[in-house]
Amino acid sequence: MARTADDSWDPASSVGATATMVAAGRAVASAGPDPLINDPYAEPLVRAVGLDFFVKLLDGELDLTRFPDSSAERAQAMIDGMAVRTKFFDDCCAAATTAGVAQVVILASGLDARAYRLPWPPGTVVYELDQPDVIEFKTRTLRDIGAEPTATHRPVAVDLRGDWPTALREAGFSPAQPTAWLAEGLLIYLPPEAQDGLFDQITELSAPGSTIATEYAPGIVDFDAGKATALSEPLREHGFDIDMSSLVYAGARNQVMGYLGDKGWQVSGAPREELFTRYGRALPVMSDDTDPLGEIIYVSATLAR
Repeated sequence: MARTADDSWDPASSVGATATMVAAGRAVASAGPDPLINDPYAEPLVRAVGLDFFVKLLDGELDLTRFPDSSAERAQAMIDGMAVRTKFFDDCCAAATTAGVAQVVILASGLDARAYRLPWPPGTVVYELDQPDVIEFKTRTLRDIGAEPTATHRPVAVDLRGDWPTALREAGFSPAQPTAWLAEGLLIYLPPEAQDGLFDQITELSAPGSTIATEYAPGIVDFDAGKATALSEPLREHGFDIDMSSLVYAGARNQVMGYLGDKGWQVSGAPREELFTRYGRALPVMSDDTDPLGEIIYVSATLAR
């Protein structure tokens, strides 16, 4: 189903199902040999959502070697890439809070469990923003398994297309204090003008010393929907029912690093290959070059004091 300006979702549908896909990647990566990350909450969250494909993935019932070569490679590359991506954003959180930033805002938090699994310094407040159904599901599921936040946790049930800055302030957020902002796996699901609007609002709410961590895919500009659909087709018979081509917003948009730089942020970017090297991991090698999004650039930025 194509996106609309007022669509909504839970963790089993639409954009919410991609959050479950990401959590499944974190769960498998955490359980592998010599794991780069440790997310003990990803698996119970994915199981609670109950999407058959991802539950089978966790149970080892999906033999990737039986998939067409490119599908098997792509699935493993997704898992490896999710470990590296997660580690990047974890490190950004650690760097900001070690430097004294005491409030963290995770935008479109999905099934992210950083508020529960990271060793936050005393006094850290973590705000999580997402659709009401997503926030309710995650908070309830983690409470039911006895999980306790490792920071002061303030979930904010709000659609980012609405007046989320007001909702954030009402939850206790202070624009006068530096903030660590996370926008992980978000930008491709925003129309170009909404991406700009998001960074405008973040800048308005940020005191000097604030940080942003995000990533962008240059390939979204000329995203090939037909190619994306074809790539996922071999997985459909196994229960994979996420059509990325219907969920993302393609077309020309402002380049993230340049846009933030123009807003006064000191910006750095690292391509995916650089992160794999940084974390001592082998870069996945694909037998084809058909990834419709292509390269991923991971971005960190600081607002000058």
